[in-house]
Amino acid sequence: MAKKFNKILIANRGEIALRIIRTCREMGIKTVAIYSTADRESLHVRFADEAVCIGPPASAESYLNIPRIMAAVEITNADAVHPGYGFLSENADFAEICTDYGIKFIGPHPEQIRTMGDKITAKDTMIRAGVPVVPGDGTLLKSAEDGMERAERMGYPVMIKATAGGGGKGMRIVTRKEDFVDLWDSARKEAKASFGNDGIYMEKYITQPRHIEIQVIGDQYGNVVHLSERDCSVQRRHQKLLEECPSPFMTDELRDRMGQAAIEAGRAINYEGVGTVEFLVDADRNFYFMEMNTRIQVEHPVTEESIDHDLIKEQIKVAYGEKLTGKNYFPKGHVIECRINAEDPWNGFRPSPGKITSFHSSKGHGVRVDTHVYAGYTVSPYYDSMIAKLIVRAPTRAEAITKMERALDEFIIEGIKTTVPFHQWLLRQEDFRDGNFDTGWLAQQELPTK
Repeated sequence: MAKKFNKILIANRGEIALRIIRTCREMGIKTVAIYSTADRESLHVRFADEAVCIGPPASAESYLNIPRIMAAVEITNADAVHPGYGFLSENADFAEICTDYGIKFIGPHPEQIRTMGDKITAKDTMIRAGVPVVPGDGTLLKSAEDGMERAERMGYPVMIKATAGGGGKGMRIVTRKEDFVDLWDSARKEAKASFGNDGIYMEKYITQPRHIEIQVIGDQYGNVVHLSERDCSVQRRHQKLLEECPSPFMTDELRDRMGQAAIEAGRAINYEGVGTVEFLVDADRNFYFMEMNTRIQVEHPVTEESIDHDLIKEQIKVAYGEKLTGKNYFPKGHVIECRINAEDPWNGFRPSPGKITSFHSSKGHGVRVDTHVYAGYTVSPYYDSMIAKLIVRAPTRAEAITKMERALDEFIIEGIKTTVPFHQWLLRQEDFRDGNFDTGWLAQQELPTK
């Protein structure tokens, strides 16, 4: 019988920390919240069994401060750490320190994080596993001149990417030689500032791509299964805004091929835990490995609602040694998630921190809201601007769109600007309703000014 956890420290904040607390409570597991002084009034602090303040608002002094987090683990006698997403969730050093101290890191092993965290190593690993990859040799560029020579041979457009990248940071599309040096310089500077690593590599840019990812989970015994796809093609500057399952672009045959490729990706590194294999899919439904996120995703509720599984619970069960059944799962009905951010969508998505004076979330059959905010809550300028996720489930895509429109109409947040009006606009667009969009579609649209 696998040994279960008595107490889990959640090395995160906001809605994902609250989400983990809820599942732990249902599993009979005690929880420890950590928080910065800016999050003293956050709901994850209120609902955890214990809470430890680990520093001032700046992430480097709190949620990214490994010594302070490990001190919280020690004083609360937690026997496992759940990193959520973001912050230290894909930090191999943190996972290694937890392991060295006899604390279970609920996620993959450090070497698995390192393998998939470096884009070049990940690509080489996928090539050996027989997973299709975007054309490009994957080696670091020595200079802008080296990049321009390779681009001439490969043919424009090309994508230059930070080897330690993520979240769209350190990525630039180069469509002509004259722009290469400027984009090279800006990508390196952004990569250095974001990841402390300015290494850059280059791939052929896939025109009009769909961004489709496959959810996978692996256990401690070499079993890997897939839990179907999510379409994340509605993006702004490589940041996801809306996700859905099944993808309106998907076919049964493509799902089988992509699902098997994702399983092979996981098997190639003996993957343990929940992870996401992200692909670009061209207009002819050829797909190419892009990256693997070795953590729970922001958009995991899409999969949870689509296949009726609690992915946080699955993470925890795998972490304490339960064995997977070996069954793959496929979508039932249609699920759409809208990310609600504290941003002004008609003003360049400028962040809109401040106090929420009124808050009413949507309700009803097939409607789910994951959030940590409430009336009177102050949205901090120190962290990510996402304040809620609105998820709907219906038998068909058309019904899901109608349900989401109704749910957005009922979603009231006053005191700050949010992206609710953007999603209302998006759902009215004919291209979206017809499933006729790709990752570059939004950039070509003229957004309203108010």
